[in-house]
Amino acid sequence: MSNIISTLKVHSVSIYRIVMFLAAIVIVVYILPREGKFPYEYSKGKPWKHEMMIAPFDFPIYKSQQELQKERDSLMANFRPYFVFDTLKKSDQIDRTLLDVENRRSQLTQNYPFLNEQAKRSDSTLWFVLKNTLRSQLETVYSRGLVQLPDAYEDVEGSFEFMIVKNNFAEPSGLSEFHNYLSAYQQISTQLVQQLSESSNVEQSRLDNLISDLQINKYLTPNVIFDKGRTSREQEAIIKNISLTSGVVLSGQKIVDTGEIINEKTVKILDSLKKEYEVALGGGSGHYFILLGQALLSFLFFTMIYLFLSFFRRDVFNNLSSVIFILLMVISILLLASLSRLFEFFPLYIIPFAILPIIIRTFFDSRLAFFMHVITILMAAFFTRNSFEFVYMQVPIGLVAIFSLFRMVRREQLVRSSIFIVLAYSAFYSALAILQEGDLRNINLSLYGQFLINGGLILLVYPLIYIFEKVFGFVSDVTLVELSDTNHPLLRKLAEKAPGSFQHSLQVGNLAQEAVYIIGGNPLLVRAGAMYHDIGKIVSPIFFTENQNSGFNPHTNLDFEKSAQAIIQHIENGVKIARKHKLPEQIIDFIRTHQGTTKARFFYNSYKNEHPGMEPDETKFTYPGPTPFTKETAILMMADAVEAASRSLKTYSDEEIDKVVENIINNQIDENQFVNAPITFREITQVKEVFKQKLKNIYHARIEYPELKKQKQQSVAPKKQTPPEKSEE
Repeated sequence: MSNIISTLKVHSVSIYRIVMFLAAIVIVVYILPREGKFPYEYSKGKPWKHEMMIAPFDFPIYKSQQELQKERDSLMANFRPYFVFDTLKKSDQIDRTLLDVENRRSQLTQNYPFLNEQAKRSDSTLWFVLKNTLRSQLETVYSRGLVQLPDAYEDVEGSFEFMIVKNNFAEPSGLSEFHNYLSAYQQISTQLVQQLSESSNVEQSRLDNLISDLQINKYLTPNVIFDKGRTSREQEAIIKNISLTSGVVLSGQKIVDTGEIINEKTVKILDSLKKEYEVALGGGSGHYFILLGQALLSFLFFTMIYLFLSFFRRDVFNNLSSVIFILLMVISILLLASLSRLFEFFPLYIIPFAILPIIIRTFFDSRLAFFMHVITILMAAFFTRNSFEFVYMQVPIGLVAIFSLFRMVRREQLVRSSIFIVLAYSAFYSALAILQEGDLRNINLSLYGQFLINGGLILLVYPLIYIFEKVFGFVSDVTLVELSDTNHPLLRKLAEKAPGSFQHSLQVGNLAQEAVYIIGGNPLLVRAGAMYHDIGKIVSPIFFTENQNSGFNPHTNLDFEKSAQAIIQHIENGVKIARKHKLPEQIIDFIRTHQGTTKARFFYNSYKNEHPGMEPDETKFTYPGPTPFTKETAILMMADAVEAASRSLKTYSDEEIDKVVENIINNQIDENQFVNAPITFREITQVKEVFKQKLKNIYHARIEYPELKKQKQQSVAPKKQTPPEKSEE
């Protein structure tokens, strides 16, 4: 039992990795649609490339989405909305209106005294003529009906018809049969003026003022009311009753022959057969075979990912966080693709599939990004109606995304990449549509809107990169540029406390970055690593010669072992400072490895010279390591040692520079400092040449400018001398 447990512990990383891949397979199989795949691919305007297609069974011909939408639009255009005629509101509203007018009687008669006068040919006053006329006109208006249209029907004309529900009986009526606010107001005010004019000799202007003060419009309340609930129910019932089919194909009937051009009618029949075929496969025992097939395909796809990482990206393969991240990215994209199949309002082409290669390229490399994009697109094709068109569109988009965003260090690069992706989508779709339709008029313009939305969603990459950096411990080029900024608080502290070390770091960064440009690697990473590799010297800067400006050397009073320990300690101090300031682990790797397992050679040799018969304790003179394990850390180690050694040269001749570069790097090779780094001897030779050339440019000879000598005044002007050729600054 103990042997089994120990074996599991030894292989725990491998076991966890396999479990993660199996879990990913289970999730993908679970979200895949439970439908069989139609075994034929076809496109409108293209010849049928398979054998003659005979209908294997009876099946209906389904209407296309465009046909169904057109039929729905036609029915809705002729649909009559429902309004309720409220018969109870008539008497209530009239009583409230007359009561309110009566309450205002004193005010109105005060402003218009003629209302207390006796009417012509009547024993009553004009006030009662006013009230009686108002009552009769309100009864007329409400008996006919006062309608208020909802916002959706504000622009309709008088010929507009709707269903009026009165006493639980619905019948069609025209809008012109009813009053609206304006017509009701005009009728009541006109009749009031007419009756008062006939019953008195009051001037027309005073009557108009009276009508205005009555504020008749505030008493008007519609009694023909829009019934939103019933209208919606009736609309749903009509749409529900629309037939989804437009005919039937009988078993044995020929559908299409080999070489025939597939027209719109044939596409419709083939789409219907495909739908029935896939539904039939998904039922009964076929369901289990479909599940088995999907499981096998998913297993094969994820096995390809597993083997690719194992053979070509071993560093990613051995990092569980990186494996989890890649699998989560694939599953997330497939989940989005599944949503497009479940919900019509979530079309396939607004899904930003290009996010996957962009993000993987940002944290890893272009080859892995494109491989993962292709694998994901092939799996996502299960969720599409036309797999060929989908793959044809998406694979080039992944390439465009990778090419247009090779190295993201500025925000505008992401915007530019988004624009390129939208243009690429539009170009590929237009080419495919013209090829299939043969006519520009049949291009679906709404897809271009989906491409624009897709491009906008690509901009989510920027916050996603920040989130993934924090969650998975990755570092992006954007972060590396920010870290390399000399205004970073930690670098400002290094410049203040250890200015010599700061200048040394700048020169090391220049050397290392040039070398990476030549042999390949991440120049931004090696530069950021160079800026922080000596950050530990902040603790005791005076122990390092580049910071000893006052002439005082603390090593004078220390023995060689303690001096060596003081120098070596800057590695541990640097790691502590970096972790305290939450620098990425990738930067901390440069701090830990830039001296590898070399010795503090000055103090080690001095000790042996002073104690020729004694063997020193080498652990006290040796850096803790580890040795460099990436190309970038190996280059930094070379650049660090070469830059430091070049400062001790007495003469900066080409021979001396060549000699110091060769000796320093060859000694590091002899001490096996690069055995764990993926760097070849050919690349090391190229690095040497870069360092030699850069150091010669830095320490090139400069002419000494002559001082201007005072000359005695002469009658003859001196001849003009040719100045020495000025060297490059």
